[in-house]
Amino acid sequence: MGKYIAKRILWLIPVIMGVTFLIFTIMFFIPGDPVAIMLGSSATPAEIEQAREMLGLNGSYLHRFWNYASGVFLRFDLGTSFQYGTSVTADMLTRFPRTFTLAVASMLISICVGVPLGVIAATHQNTVSDRASMIIAMFGVSMPSFWLAILLVLLFSMKLGLLPSYGIGGLKFYILPAIANSFGGIAGFARQTRSSVLECIRADYVTTARAKGVSEKKVLMGHILPNSMIPIITYAGTQFSGLLGGAIVIENVFTIPGIGTYMVQAINYRDYGAVQGSVIFSAITFSVVMLIVDVIYAYVDPRIKAQYENKQRSTKNGKNKK
Repeated sequence: MGKYIAKRILWLIPVIMGVTFLIFTIMFFIPGDPVAIMLGSSATPAEIEQAREMLGLNGSYLHRFWNYASGVFLRFDLGTSFQYGTSVTADMLTRFPRTFTLAVASMLISICVGVPLGVIAATHQNTVSDRASMIIAMFGVSMPSFWLAILLVLLFSMKLGLLPSYGIGGLKFYILPAIANSFGGIAGFARQTRSSVLECIRADYVTTARAKGVSEKKVLMGHILPNSMIPIITYAGTQFSGLLGGAIVIENVFTIPGIGTYMVQAINYRDYGAVQGSVIFSAITFSVVMLIVDVIYAYVDPRIKAQYENKQRSTKNGKNKK
């Protein structure tokens, strides 16, 4: 297992290098001068040139890319915000806990609601419960998160006055954003769980367990759910990564100063340094989350563990023969 984890960690390096190269190249060749936009129309050519020199924007493509990439990989320096003059790394580390809290809360709601809906739909296939669960799932997929967020604000904040509608503070500030951000996840978990459970229900080992007189509850908890969790775990990792990177709309609706609002502000002000750094930070976060999912997947799925154990045994046997 140690070799498997090390291999997955090594795969992160080319992925992050590729993202760094791609985003830097796009931002380098994109039309517009960020310095001229930052200084405004009243700035003189001399002032623009001086600012470009201070920000290190006068070098060639290869020179600037080398300086930026070496800063990212050697010092974890994601650059400097042109608008605020602050370190993008420091800004990301300050804002990341808020985005992470929102993503975790949304994920918990999605799992706690979506997985039971999928199990109910699968165990009561072609019944009213199944159809009702899938209608709820389709409703969650088709509903825009920003529209649901506005409805929640109108009901629970404006009309009832129960929950805050913007800003950060205690956990109550994350209730409405998490609910609005989790509806798509609820639908996805319900559909994925239903599909996985239905596949396991038809398996031979489930039929054998029932033939031996095992109760339906024990069959469900001991045979069906454990084996149907493997694709659900994979979906959970992808969904959580999407929640971390896809909270842009929800953060802006509820004015949460997270990574999403930071990226929107950077794009609006043509803050290329902040855009580059935030995208690379999001890519690193996504890669780490998928690494954790792969490790969990390896421990849950005995086939992966057996595969690497067999490789180790064959390697040892080959050495012993020599």
